[in-house]
Amino acid sequence: MDATEISVQMIAEDILAKEFTNVVNHYYPKTGELLDGCYVKVITCFWGRPAKRFQYIGIYCTGEMMPYVQAQKEILREVADNMGLIQVVCMNAKRLLRDPVSKLKQSDPRLWLELQLVAT
Repeated sequence: MDATEISVQMIAEDILAKEFTNVVNHYYPKTGELLDGCYVKVITCFWGRPAKRFQYIGIYCTGEMMPYVQAQKEILREVADNMGLIQVVCMNAKRLLRDPVSKLKQSDPRLWLELQLVAT
């Protein structure tokens, strides 16, 4: 992939993440309120030979919010499945930021900044 393809893919992932949030807000407003305090991202990975592309939702939130988001995971998975995404994964933003061996700040500075906002 060249730089143009990567940037187009990132834009498509951002649009898909916003659409996921919009659908949750529209059909499940209480669950949507939870997502207001989180950072929602579509994550693309490749697996197998030949490599197949898979996309899933990553929800980054604080440790305090994690149990509430986890409690709504079936709803979130249903929406993701209807959008052609394979899974929903919840991650603790504070833990990622505090990981001493993390290279997140260098590899994805935008995500690192977004997680700073979520974690505070």
